[in-house]
Amino acid sequence: MMNAAHNTQAPAGKAVLRIENLWVKITSKDDDSYAISDISLSVHPGETVCLVGESGSGKSVTSLATMGLLARDELHCSQGKIWLDDENLLEASSSRIRSLRASQMAMIFQEPMTALNPVERVGPQVEEVLKAHGVGNPSQRKRQVLEMFEAVHLPDPQKIYTAYPHQLSGGQRQRIVISMALILKPRLLIADEPTTALDVTTQKQILALIRELQEKQNTAVLFITHDFGVVAEISDRIVVMNRGKMVETGTRDAILRNPAEAYTRMLVSSVPSLIPGQARAVGSDPILHVEDLNKTYDEIHLFAPNRSVVAANNVSFTLNKGEIIGIVGESGSGKSSVARCIMRLIKPSSGLIQLGDSDLATAKGEALRDLRQRLQIVFQDPYRSLNPRLRIRDALLEGMENYGISAAECEKRIATLLDWVGMDKTALGRYPHQFSGGQRQRLCIARALALEPDVLVADEAVSALDVSVQSQVLKLLDDMRQRMGIAVLFITHDLRVAAQICDQILVMQRGIVVEAGRADEILVNPQHAYTQALIEAAPGRHWDFQNFRPVDAASSLSNPTESHYV
Repeated sequence: MMNAAHNTQAPAGKAVLRIENLWVKITSKDDDSYAISDISLSVHPGETVCLVGESGSGKSVTSLATMGLLARDELHCSQGKIWLDDENLLEASSSRIRSLRASQMAMIFQEPMTALNPVERVGPQVEEVLKAHGVGNPSQRKRQVLEMFEAVHLPDPQKIYTAYPHQLSGGQRQRIVISMALILKPRLLIADEPTTALDVTTQKQILALIRELQEKQNTAVLFITHDFGVVAEISDRIVVMNRGKMVETGTRDAILRNPAEAYTRMLVSSVPSLIPGQARAVGSDPILHVEDLNKTYDEIHLFAPNRSVVAANNVSFTLNKGEIIGIVGESGSGKSSVARCIMRLIKPSSGLIQLGDSDLATAKGEALRDLRQRLQIVFQDPYRSLNPRLRIRDALLEGMENYGISAAECEKRIATLLDWVGMDKTALGRYPHQFSGGQRQRLCIARALALEPDVLVADEAVSALDVSVQSQVLKLLDDMRQRMGIAVLFITHDLRVAAQICDQILVMQRGIVVEAGRADEILVNPQHAYTQALIEAAPGRHWDFQNFRPVDAASSLSNPTESHYV
């Protein structure tokens, strides 16, 4: 286990980072409004302290204040001290802070594509850190960058050095950002949600890499996350934040086994478990039948041979009324291509997609338009899938009006749906940006259900949400299945999530279904090596978060819980 050698208590000796009674004021507000209030924490050499909380808790503001990256016209540190060794960063000049960045303290951001310059090769971008700090000559700097690429286990460092960010995978890009942060061997590393957007296997590799480099350099790590599954794998100590304030702090085992505060207990218990529920009785009433579905993308290159990429290869399954089937796999496995073919957002290369008595794969014109009323989709990013210029009422009405539903019926459905998704009527007059991520996703689900479809496709619908909000949305989807009898095709890269809601699971790798069956059978006794690797990579698999105790994963999976939704 990755966490076997972790400390059980705060180490003795001098801390690399000490934050003392820090307050960050919201500059744009006249009253005493603070983004964070009275925060105190410390991180010692070789220690990993996890700063945990939901979106808006203030954990990222804490990290940006430490790095001197707060937007001064919006936020400023009004009280407190931030000590890096013996130096108070809040009293240091801008030039001094710049000299400390990368050399003594560094930060890994959540999204590597926004942290990297898209029009510059990645090698010179990492080399720029050395150049800015006056390290070596060009040949020495390049050699040092290549050595760093080897240290973070990038394949073919010479080739990677000349690549652009878009030519690399998400995991490779994150390794580049880690190289940039650690190339000068800083004493403090701040990692701000560095694995949130990654597949579970890539996430496991990145967490192991940070631990490996930390042990080699004795780096102090402040790791920011909302996922207690990740916390269980890597943390020595935990600091829990909520609405800009510290809720509680303690060692990893103390917090996970016996959280003192209700908020912490909620966060911990919201982590989805790999323990599947007992199989739910689902009738044999086929709604959607997919047979030998194929999708091939033809890539055309100006200066290289054209090639074909197989995204789906003879995919077959049957979805019954009231059933939830999960399609699981990493990025590039083909699961989203299958979902988009079924929705006819892209045209399949071949195969049968039978909805009732109709074949979606060959439907055209008015026939396709009529079938689309029976199929609706919820996308990963609710903000991008809602028109920012439309009020919520108009967003909910749009589909129903397009299909000629009467005004009275529209109002009736809107009132019912808002009640079902836990929103009140005041939401109708507001715009998407005025809601939280979880609220926006609830509204997207309401919009998708407004046409009373037979099939709902949820494409990574919870992967970008905090674990507590994720739990609420999963429960909502299950409630809608029971209320309306709809069938759900649930696309995810996380088997923990699939375990909570799916009746059947299809595991995809490189366009092929490598394993399929009942959810409890797949999770209890996976047959394919790829499925086994996905389960093994699930963060926190050795903890029963609902019952606040460590477990042996193999034995726990053989004793599924009584309720299907945990």
